[in-house]
Amino acid sequence: MSELQDLRKKALNLSVSDRLLLLKAITNSLYRELRPRPELPPDFLDKFRGIAKIDNPPPNDAEVEAMVEEHLVEKYLKS
Repeated sequence: MSELQDLRKKALNLSVSDRLLLLKAITNSLYRELRPRPELPPDFLDKFRGIAKIDNPPPNDAEVEAMVEEHLVEKYLKS
């Protein structure tokens, strides 16, 4: 009997909850192998933080409201 057949036979003799746990373990293992996460460069966090930096202070509520209104006018009134 091959190893795969032996494992299959043993798996089918497990309880339902144990088979579900085995299925989850196998699925997780396959997911990690088939979709490995790319290695991030060492300076990734520094570059990522740099994206969020701005030179100007953030807009206040009135400025945000004006930007939203301008966007809506552009979107719905100017075709």
